[in-house]
Amino acid sequence: MLKYALLGEKLGHSLSPEIHTEIFKALDINASYTLVETDPSGIKEELTKYDGLNVTIPYKRSVMEHLDALSDEAEKIGAVNTIYENKGYNTDYYGFGKMLEINEIPVKNQVAYILGTGGASKAVYQYLKDHQAKEIIFVSRSKTGEHMINYDDLTEKSGDFIINTTPVGMYPKIDESPVTKDVIRNFKYAVDLIYNPFETKFLKLAKAENLITTNGLYMLVGQAVKAEEIWQKRVISDDLINKIHEMLRN
Repeated sequence: MLKYALLGEKLGHSLSPEIHTEIFKALDINASYTLVETDPSGIKEELTKYDGLNVTIPYKRSVMEHLDALSDEAEKIGAVNTIYENKGYNTDYYGFGKMLEINEIPVKNQVAYILGTGGASKAVYQYLKDHQAKEIIFVSRSKTGEHMINYDDLTEKSGDFIINTTPVGMYPKIDESPVTKDVIRNFKYAVDLIYNPFETKFLKLAKAENLITTNGLYMLVGQAVKAEEIWQKRVISDDLINKIHEMLRN
């Protein structure tokens, strides 16, 4: 039996075992997928125990020092969430793209504001850059600099995308939004990487202002399927992403 796992610090909320188990069933793969919680001192040892790994907060960057090689997208992003044969990949990049594709949200020549500067924001930024977004601006509470503003400045800005990569609004604090409706109404598309709850307050505000909205569930499934493509060395149809996405949202 093949053995796969998700490596992180606190993983009780993860849907990854459910998603990968469904992929194994659909593709008739004899494999298991487990959650591995560890502190930083245990990362290197865990890398040797599995046929493939996913990596999540807070180890997407620190794990890189233990790897022999990086894929192009992982190197550009500076973060890894998938490992195979001691090489690091970033499938968040592909999952984000699949999410935009299924919702028919264009990127080329669009102006995007990314809320947050954590690991997930870097994958979002790289995808938008590679697909010819016109301008990409990070929004941070504590930093300012080139291509970066703080939240106070955001009230005077407008664009096409507003993308939440922060945990604000995630269960159980579901009554919070990273920005107000006065900010949201200045955009066309609202994207939230959060998937629990399925519709965050941020997305509810956006929908009330007639924005096109999407949450992060499709991205989550899409990045998992891409990881399986790497591990199994095969192409997997988007039909499986759609099937698992529908199963999880119902």
